[in-house]
Amino acid sequence: MLIRRRRSWELPEGAATPESVYLSRRHLLGAGVGLATGAAGLAAGLGWPAEAATAPGDPDNDPTKDLYPAKRNPAFTLDRPVTPEDISGNYNNFYEFGSDRRNYQVADIAARMPRRPWTVKIDGLVEKEREVGIDDIIRAMPLEERLYRHRCVEAWSMAVPWTGFPVREFIAFAKPLSSAKFIRMETFVNPEIAPGQNRFVYPWPYVDGVTMAEGMNDLAFFVTGVYGKPAPNQFGAPLRLALPWKYGFKSVKSIVRISFVDKRPVGLWEQVQGREYGFWANVNPAVPHPRWSQASERDIGTGERRPTLIYNGYAEQVAGLYAGMDASEQLFM
Repeated sequence: MLIRRRRSWELPEGAATPESVYLSRRHLLGAGVGLATGAAGLAAGLGWPAEAATAPGDPDNDPTKDLYPAKRNPAFTLDRPVTPEDISGNYNNFYEFGSDRRNYQVADIAARMPRRPWTVKIDGLVEKEREVGIDDIIRAMPLEERLYRHRCVEAWSMAVPWTGFPVREFIAFAKPLSSAKFIRMETFVNPEIAPGQNRFVYPWPYVDGVTMAEGMNDLAFFVTGVYGKPAPNQFGAPLRLALPWKYGFKSVKSIVRISFVDKRPVGLWEQVQGREYGFWANVNPAVPHPRWSQASERDIGTGERRPTLIYNGYAEQVAGLYAGMDASEQLFM
């Protein structure tokens, strides 16, 4: 008799909370006619397509929306409810669009960013450097939905139904050379639509990276959608990274460049304050942030405070990547 042992993070699919109400439509409408007019002028001035001018960030305009919802991968489930979309979609750290994540500011401003045209430059130690349209990338990849925990270094957490594809599939698509040791990712720069990029205290563009071994791990995931549809801009559309065993600042949003390199990338937050936001950034309840404890986390969906799990509950899948490494090195070095 075959007995299947459920893995540490799994829960029956029926325990996942369904998608919540339509994402903050009342707040987007509140931006008014003036915002729409301004977006149209900006789109025309920068050469974005006319169809993007009136609602540039609306996922309903996404050319790949026919691919959603993607089939859920049953290997990636949760021990907690999925966070309702109207909560996770309006509680965002996306400093390009503002630093106040609690009052819908980020979601509203991010909605002004046109989603197309959008290209991703693939360069560095690869067989051939090239620039590829995001729609070509998405349609070349095996899209699936995964339920992931997401843990912020600020000690809050959520659970999200991401749609996308494994990073390892993109690696095969990019064809890196054997000399590549790291994957460096870079977000867009456009201070005309991203007011946070006018704050010169931050060394834009947003950059971060992972080792090739981390990128090849089955959990590493490039995200293109959420809640069964193309991701709204505040989630990092049209392409972001999801690394559920690491703190959220490692998950680069709105990526425009992916480079395969032989030297370890230095991320934006590592440049700003490396003692607090290091390269590895693996979730570890026993290693506090220099200014607060990481022993527990607050679920933004339920308000529940629960103990933090080592590697955010994914130790079975990733602990081997860091064998022999001191725990403190896995966060702040």
